[in-house]
Amino acid sequence: MELLFDLFGFLDVVLRLIALATQALMIGGIAFILLVVLPFRAEIGAEADEILRRCRMLLRWGACIAVLGAVAYIIINVLLLYGSADVPISQGLMANFALAEMVRIGAAIGVFILASSPSVGAGRRWALALLAAILLIAAAVNSHSVSRMTGRVPMAFADGIHQLGASIWIGGIPYFIIALARTHNGIAWRRIGKRFSVMSMVSVAGLVLAGLVLAYVFVGSWQGLYGTSYGVMVIGKVALLGILLSLGFLNFRVVERLRADTSTPILRMRRFAEVEVGIGLSVFALAASITSSPPSIDQPFDQVPWSVTASRMSPVWPPRLISPAYDEMAIPALQLKLDAEAKAGANAEQHPRAYVPGTGVLVQRVPADIAWSEYNHHWAGVFVLVIGILAILEHSGWRGTRWTRHWPLVFLGLAAFLFIRSDPEDWPLGPIGFWESLKDAEPFQHKVIVLLVIVFGLFEWGVRTERLKQPWAPLVFPILTAIGGGMLLMHSHNISDVKEQFLIELTHIPLALLAVGSAWSRWLELRLLPPDNRVFRTIWPITYVLIGLLLLNYREA
Repeated sequence: MELLFDLFGFLDVVLRLIALATQALMIGGIAFILLVVLPFRAEIGAEADEILRRCRMLLRWGACIAVLGAVAYIIINVLLLYGSADVPISQGLMANFALAEMVRIGAAIGVFILASSPSVGAGRRWALALLAAILLIAAAVNSHSVSRMTGRVPMAFADGIHQLGASIWIGGIPYFIIALARTHNGIAWRRIGKRFSVMSMVSVAGLVLAGLVLAYVFVGSWQGLYGTSYGVMVIGKVALLGILLSLGFLNFRVVERLRADTSTPILRMRRFAEVEVGIGLSVFALAASITSSPPSIDQPFDQVPWSVTASRMSPVWPPRLISPAYDEMAIPALQLKLDAEAKAGANAEQHPRAYVPGTGVLVQRVPADIAWSEYNHHWAGVFVLVIGILAILEHSGWRGTRWTRHWPLVFLGLAAFLFIRSDPEDWPLGPIGFWESLKDAEPFQHKVIVLLVIVFGLFEWGVRTERLKQPWAPLVFPILTAIGGGMLLMHSHNISDVKEQFLIELTHIPLALLAVGSAWSRWLELRLLPPDNRVFRTIWPITYVLIGLLLLNYREA
């Protein structure tokens, strides 16, 4: 139970991400089938049946994952209530969040059943539309809007429009990719592309207008936008939305060219749509983090002034490359004190512990803790900066730089450094064992990131040296980079001071955005044909240089 308490924040965000993604997959799939495929079934031709079959299969997968995620969410929250507040399990199952999740489960099961049949009669179409509405209402019930003391109905309505727009637009893209891949004539591409473009534009309009209303209410002021975690995450969502809109505009231009010439190639449209799916998942990861954070308007005394934020983000040189003494940090120093008191007292055989993972009790940080963290981030920046520079040299094609293709091995050095240094209280530096340390969410996330870095480095090195020649092997780079960016969006620090926690997490958003840009630039380099991929081949190494520079400027004081 202690493990559940400490990991709850991270698990809550992950399960919310699953809920948002599967909700979009179901609602977007239903909208795509009802508004795109079926109206143009005759014009699409024989491929329409195959498109419907594959769309229904994806719809079933979304429904299955939604059910599993909702069940896990209910179990974890009910157990948390039982363990922390002695709320009987039977009462916990009757809480609003549990009832809303049960409704989601029922609706998802209904979607699975209807999607299992090839029949698309009028009755089934109305039933699918009704289930999509139920999914939306259940999601709105668990939002910040319903928890307000006033204005619940209009805010819930705005939240519903916001989620509906995101679900139809982002959730419909995977089905759009399926339809483009299964059709082989320009007329069908034009019909599908045009209808999906119109559907997406209407969805984006609703998403943006509702989002402005929600931001006005929940952020409340300019200081709430730049001075709280909630506000900065809203800025991050806007940035990702801008990238999605740019890709959507490029696809719209392809659709317009198809209207004039049905022989227009659509490879770029398909590849940009793939990237939109990946960036859309990052948007959902950020949205999941936002829902676990109190709105800015509810933190009037915890908002950081612009002068403090600007000062923290301004460049400082030189970076901290010398580590403080281990014994000077809060937990080791407290442990030494407790050991000395136990040895001098009557309870010499007892060994009190300064910190026990999983209890949720935080030790107040001291300057040495801050210096240790800055040292770690700055050296990580050195590793990443070296990686970016070597990758640029490799792509430059200069003579004598063939050795630079081994740059992915630098990731192994970064992984070893992070494993040893990121959590000094844990093994191998500290007394807390490896498995026991996993009870804390922060060390758990650090070790997952280390594992991703190792796998990433080995796979990319195998690709660069042509030891791995499987067609899928190069795609490990963008996929793991995107996962790493998502982890940054959901990452949190165990710090009791809300303002300091915000200032530390302020660096995560730009780092995550650069990671997302790196991931999908590399994806487009691999998936597009020359010369269309040339610009993306240049972008992703530069993002690594920028990430390294940001890490070198990381500060906590």
